[in-house]
Amino acid sequence: MTTVTTGKEGADALDFVAPKADELAALLVGHSRPPRPSALSASMTFGWRAMLKIKHVPEQLFDVTAFPIMMVLMYTYLFGGALAGSVSSYIQFLLPGILVMSVVMITMYTGVSVNTDIEKGVFDRFRTLPIWRPAPMVGYLLGDVVRYLIASAVMLTVGMIIGYRPDGGVVGVLLGVALLLVFSFAFSWIWTMFGLLLRSEKSVMGVSMMVIFPLTFLSNVFVDPKTMPGWLQAFVNNSPVTHLATAVRELMAGNWPAADIAWSLGWSALLVVVFGAVTMRLYNRK
Repeated sequence: MTTVTTGKEGADALDFVAPKADELAALLVGHSRPPRPSALSASMTFGWRAMLKIKHVPEQLFDVTAFPIMMVLMYTYLFGGALAGSVSSYIQFLLPGILVMSVVMITMYTGVSVNTDIEKGVFDRFRTLPIWRPAPMVGYLLGDVVRYLIASAVMLTVGMIIGYRPDGGVVGVLLGVALLLVFSFAFSWIWTMFGLLLRSEKSVMGVSMMVIFPLTFLSNVFVDPKTMPGWLQAFVNNSPVTHLATAVRELMAGNWPAADIAWSLGWSALLVVVFGAVTMRLYNRK
């Protein structure tokens, strides 16, 4: 039913609802606008948003809890006796490498989250906000850093239980994990690009697997590259995952592998510069 108001009552109602021009001008001009949030503040806000999504859907932690535990136990007891003669000997070599492998594999979920928000139309709202343009992307990555920390803590705990003993002590472990987090943050920019570029989260997952599996398995995570054919050694020895795994392994062993640390940081800078720029270009044009 439609009600039409006429006469003096309608005019009074109209005057009451619509403010006068001078009153509206005084309302808009008479008050200062709130300050624009800084780049750090905006990025941290979006990072907190990523944490809230985990709070409401705790099943998302499965890939940083159950998956790392499964990886450590499965590969340790599957290859330990065959490759090193015993589990206790192999875990000293394997754990830093499998830690790198697992966290690098977890990074692909960043692209899935980005693609999901695009499909839901959330990014249309983000682009209208008066904030630093890369803030939503940086927020995703900052939120995922917490996930990487959880996965690292879980795997190190399981490793200590089954016999891993880092000669570098607490300092060596913290330095190794810190380097891993820096690289993973940079590596995640690849998946933000794919999250913006591809049409569905299944496509993001498929492409991510095609990139991650060769990089992680064709490395020194499981075995010394010296046992591989010469043509394969050329690829493995120059892989960013190999440099990272060697750096983390040596740091946790109490050594200072300057060359591998430099390579890992160099790869991290290159990934941010290249894929960060491509991601923001796609984000601005999406």
